[in-house]
Parts: sequence; C-alpha cells; structure tokens
Amino acid sequence: MTDQQVSGSRARTRQAIVDAAIEVWGRNPAASLGDIAAAADVGRTTLHRYFAERADLFGAVGAEAGARLDRATAQARIAEGTGASAVRRLCQEYFDLGTLLSLIFTEPETGAGSIDGGCDPDFVAMVERGHRDGTIDPELPAGWVQSLIWSQLYAGWAYLAETGASRHEVLRLILRTVDGAIAVKPG
Repeated sequence: MTDQQVSGSRARTRQAIVDAAIEVWGRNPAASLGDIAAAADVGRTTLHRYFAERADLFGAVGAEAGARLDRATAQARIAEGTGASAVRRLCQEYFDLGTLLSLIFTEPETGAGSIDGGCDPDFVAMVERGHRDGTIDPELPAGWVQSLIWSQLYAGWAYLAETGASRHEVLRLILRTVDGAIAVKPG
C-alpha cells in the first residue's frame, strides 16, 4: 500500500468517525464514544487513535459543523437575487444539514459561529439588500433575521421529531413562517 493510499484510508476513517459523532450526538448528546465507534463501524481503540479524548472529537465535530455551514451558505448564493429570496435559499440549505442542526442547537459550543450571535458581513449585506429592494421589513435588523431563521429551523426539526411529519412539509412550514415574518408590512 502506498503512503497516499494509507493517508486516504486514514482520512476516510477519521471522516467516518466525525460523521458518526454528528449523527449519534445529534440524536443523543450524552452518547458514549463507544456508541460513536459502533456507528462508525470502528473499534473503540481505533476511535481513540484518532481522537484521544471526547473533547478532541468534539473539536473535530465543531470544525466539520463550521465547514458544512459555510458550504450551505455558499450553495445558497446569498449575494444573488432579492434579500428575501436569498433568505429563503439559506433556510433551505440549512434545513438540509439535518442532524447537524440538532447537534448545534443542543450543543452550541460545537463552535459553529453562525449560530452563536454575531452576523457575518455577507449575511448583513443580504438583509440590507432586502431592506433596499423592499422584500425584507426595514424594521428588522440582521441579527433579528438571523435569530428568526435559527429559531424556525429549531422549531422545524423539533416538530419533525415530535410529529413524524415529512421533511418536505416541515420545510414548507418553515419557509412560510420565515417569508411571512420578514415581509414588509403594509401601512
């Protein structure tokens, strides 16, 4: 086996462990490393070769969360179209993050900065564009719009878990709620 093949295999194993941690901790934040090793289809010893401590794995999960949020934001193309259409696309992309959102909501210290307060400049620009183009109520500051999005995504995933509604229906409800909340009100 070449060094590149070994390196690729190690990277795949490491990613499988991180992915399993997201899925397992997203459903049960108290799950053990043994539970994660089983979900990743590796032994606990293998897991510890990659992540000596729970905190090490948690740090890797936080980095992965940040990367996935960044990819979702890029895929939403928030610099394009009206402000409201960009918010809608962002909600759709974030909703597709699935269990990762559940983990971020229950364990905010994962380090996923987009959910812990401050808006990044691109998000602010999207909301301000919506103010100018008349698709986002100018009384709603960017921080409020961001909190609204996160709260509706949280509500959507909680509703999905509690009711067994389809993902399609839950996303429709989230988008309807966000669209109505950010729309410019007459008078």
